[in-house]
Amino acid sequence: MMNSTSAPVAASVSPLDAAPSATKPSSTTATSITCDVVIVGCGVAGLYCALNLPRTYRVIMLSKGAIDECDSMLAQGGICMLVNDSDYDAYFEDTMRAGHYENRADSVEVMIRSSRRLIADLVRLGVDFERTPAGDLAFTREGAHSRPRICYHADITGEEITTKLLAQVRKRSNVEIREHTCMTDLIMANEGTPAARCAGVRATGPSGEPLDIHARATVLATGGIGGLYKHSTNFPLLTGDGCRIAANHGAALEHMDYVQIHPTSLYTGKPGRSFLISESCRGEGAILLDRNGERFTDELQPRDVVTAAIKRQMAIDGTDHVWLSFERIDRATILEHFPHIYEACRDAGYDILHEPAPVVPAQHYFMGGIHVDLNSETTVPDLYAAGETSCNGVHGKNRLASNSLLESLVFARRAAYHIATGASLAVDGAEPQQASGAAAQNDTLEHASAASQDAAPAPINPEPALSANR
Repeated sequence: MMNSTSAPVAASVSPLDAAPSATKPSSTTATSITCDVVIVGCGVAGLYCALNLPRTYRVIMLSKGAIDECDSMLAQGGICMLVNDSDYDAYFEDTMRAGHYENRADSVEVMIRSSRRLIADLVRLGVDFERTPAGDLAFTREGAHSRPRICYHADITGEEITTKLLAQVRKRSNVEIREHTCMTDLIMANEGTPAARCAGVRATGPSGEPLDIHARATVLATGGIGGLYKHSTNFPLLTGDGCRIAANHGAALEHMDYVQIHPTSLYTGKPGRSFLISESCRGEGAILLDRNGERFTDELQPRDVVTAAIKRQMAIDGTDHVWLSFERIDRATILEHFPHIYEACRDAGYDILHEPAPVVPAQHYFMGGIHVDLNSETTVPDLYAAGETSCNGVHGKNRLASNSLLESLVFARRAAYHIATGASLAVDGAEPQQASGAAAQNDTLEHASAASQDAAPAPINPEPALSANR
């Protein structure tokens, strides 16, 4: 078992062993395009990286499918934030414990210390997080968290963040998005020599036409590997392309066998992508029941522990699923916090206001990937990776709930900063104890947002920070 200080290596058994080969360009001469940065992937990591690059850079973004076919759109629960300085030790410990202490401690610290500035920037960009009656950010709790620290937007937080970031990217005249354009290879300069570096990507366009996109820096934000599994909450087109292609050119891979199975996807018995039932449901009080309607585990343990408990119970009961009951959650919370989950369960024939829904574990997230440092740079010069396709060590062996969006955004921004400046983005120190009330939180968020604009190599349109009052 690799520990957090081990050198990155490719696992001997990898989900990518089953990956189909990328489509090779035809013999037709490739169209040559030149840009400053090419970003492969249009989820939150790719979009936020683009927004943090200088406006003077020409940036090309590639989407393998339609722009909305990214797992960022599917994230339900929320995004973590360091609520105040007194929560730092607990948040750090929760993340490390969930990861079986195989996390890289420096990466975890960077993520947590960056979270307040990151959330402030999302608010400034128009992301509409839920609020308390006093106007403060509302926080929910999920499994393995010792306290509520998760910002959310109903049960479609990922869609809310992704669509708002996409809207900002579409305003950028220096960014071009190419949908249905699939990366097939990297372009390398001086390959086979000590001076080898990544110089862009090869791809095929919507009609299969070959493209050579030459760039000073390349960012792989190609997502996870769920498309390689029979049962997954991921889009089928996510097949680990970034990991496979980067490894072909010498990029180190890390923890390729660290795959997270989410405890609760809606059981339907039908093929295709599994519908996720967010962990925040259990954070709000939903409980797991066996075939006899008896509770059999602590639902707020880390995901791998809950998954194992469900599988044991299924074996004992001789069933293909267990039941998730919402009986301890009031009607208003179900309809207001989990409207899309309610509708999906109802469409499948289960009214969770009155009865439990059948759930089964499904492949959900990939903690391993392309090894990167704190700047999101791979072991190949000028090649960066961010989001689920990368492994910066934040998650260790098992990801803590709602750390994925935060980690993706924090390290995408760090990649952009390093590309633009050649330096590492400074990490915030401990935040002062947060005062109570909407006005105090407004001051904190506005200060953090202003600091974000000052530190970023290319600040986004200088819009005023949003009021904490809805």
